[in-house]
Amino acid sequence: MRFDVVTLFPDMFGAVSGQGVTGRAFKHGLWELGLWNPRDFTHDVHRTVDDRPYGGGPGMVMLADPLEQAVLAAQSRRPRPASVMLMSPAGKRFDQAMAQSLVDEGGSILVCGRYEGVDQRFIERCVTHEVSMGDFVLSGGEIPAMAIMDAAVRLLPGALNDADSARQDSFNDALTGLLDSPHYTRPEDYKGQGVPAELLSGHHAKIAAWRREQSLALTWRRRPDLLEQARRAGLLSKADEKFLARLERDAEH
Repeated sequence: MRFDVVTLFPDMFGAVSGQGVTGRAFKHGLWELGLWNPRDFTHDVHRTVDDRPYGGGPGMVMLADPLEQAVLAAQSRRPRPASVMLMSPAGKRFDQAMAQSLVDEGGSILVCGRYEGVDQRFIERCVTHEVSMGDFVLSGGEIPAMAIMDAAVRLLPGALNDADSARQDSFNDALTGLLDSPHYTRPEDYKGQGVPAELLSGHHAKIAAWRREQSLALTWRRRPDLLEQARRAGLLSKADEKFLARLERDAEH
């Protein structure tokens, strides 16, 4: 898998290529990273990458041509044309399914905007997807781009020490996409708080059932929209529905 990133701040990406899970996977050659600074594709002494918006208003707008030339250079280094994702609050919200699609596609070109925005003509000419991290504003697209890369890289075979870790993550349940259950480790007693008895039982079926119910309960409390998605897709079992019905009854009393 390869990511090419168009950014005015390429040094920021040492965090993903040199640290943690993504850094270890990069060192082992599981993924590649190309960094492209739009300033390297300018032709004036000031290396200008932005200008005032037509029609007036605050802020500056990134120029179309340096961005397009950076994308074309990135495409030329790839074995086949890649999708071009612009980090944008107007984009589709990034999720686990999109992370998996990046793995399946072998990566993408990520464009990190700055200033007030990006010239719309660049978007129309070059961008295949606009992607958002949520309903909030950041100073630029670099942090969202790093989050996207981290989410995708950890799904690569060999990226995690334990292959089951990615499968057990929240949103990555192959059947329902539920939130993950709570986790516990040593000591068994921490300041008077113990570990649930089911996890200490050594009984694999009981442990699996407890984790499933905890996952359902947490999702019911915090992300009911995920339960509705699973329900519409027919991915909840009769036992799941029975447990959820009990939760709802208990909440009414």
